Amino acid sequence: IIIIGTIVTILIVVGAIFLLSKGEQINVPEDQIVTRQGLHWHPKVEVSIKGEKQEIPANLGLGAVHGKIHTHDTDNKEGVIHMEMKGLVVKEDTKLTHFFQTWGKDFNANKLFDKTNGSEGVVKMTVNGQENKEFENYLMKDGDKIEAKYE
Repeated sequence: IIIIGTIVTILIVVGAIFLLSKGEQINVPEDQIVTRQGLHWHPKVEVSIKGEKQEIPANLGLGAVHGKIHTHDTDNKEGVIHMEMKGLVVKEDTKLTHFFQTWGKDFNANKLFDKTNGSEGVVKMTVNGQENKEFENYLMKDGDKIEAKYE
């Protein structure tokens, strides 16, 4: 009885390990994969409203668990965003919207913070000095200089 109990216990443990490890496999189309080895990128984001620079807070997304996209108190004033992701990284993970969600601010083609397109101004974005219309859907890359403006 002890031997049978031991064998059953081993089979249950091995089966559980197999099922749990199977759950980690994600079926993602190859064209959506950025990397399988994780990344540590540093794009820069600058936000201005009517010419007034909006300071990005230090330590956004940091806490007991560090968010994949966060800031530090050493370089937030320069707009440095830390993208630290382990394992499989897909394009969706690198969207600019995730930074603004972490910050708790609105950003899309029609709205920046509480400012909406209208007679007062419009939302504009440049990436590395070039106009970009992808707004919240932009896929950030290491070293990007992203400027979001309401003017």
